[in-house]
Amino acid sequence: MTTNSPIKPETSFGTRLRNLLIVLVAIALSVALFLGLRSETASVSLDELNQTSTPLDVAVSNGKPSIVEFYANWCTVCQKMAPDIAELEKEYSQNVNFVMLNVDNTKWLPEMLKYRVDGIPHFVFLNQKGEALAQAIGDQPHTVMASNLQALMTGSALPYAQASGQVSKFSAPVTSTSIQDDPRSHGSQVVN
Repeated sequence: MTTNSPIKPETSFGTRLRNLLIVLVAIALSVALFLGLRSETASVSLDELNQTSTPLDVAVSNGKPSIVEFYANWCTVCQKMAPDIAELEKEYSQNVNFVMLNVDNTKWLPEMLKYRVDGIPHFVFLNQKGEALAQAIGDQPHTVMASNLQALMTGSALPYAQASGQVSKFSAPVTSTSIQDDPRSHGSQVVN
């Protein structure tokens, strides 16, 4: 013999209130997570810094000292420093050019070779005439960069010249200037 007990529908006020509270908490957590992630990614990117940077040819000819940063979008140290560089640019851009040169662009190979870029970020400090005064390689504290920029503005000796920090390794592509095409070679190369 089986006893059939009536099944109570769960429509009580307490159950509805509990479900409503769970939904509200889930919505609040979702909104907080969304806003938290947005503020995390709202940081300055290297592409944004590149777009606001002074072109190299302008920087070496406009009579202002310059800081040139060799970087790459894949460089984690460069990405880490981007917010500091953006903040320094806001503070010093009236008196100092900020130049961004992407090492993945072979256009900058002559400059990479000239300044012996073998790790990034690689910073070169140029005087008003475009002459290199000092270099800093790798992750640099905000205070070190600010001190160097302040000295660069005033024409003083840079207090942290030749500073080195954590870098991302980089090898410049090698091109040979001694190999040239001779129109009479029919595709073979002549080495001088």
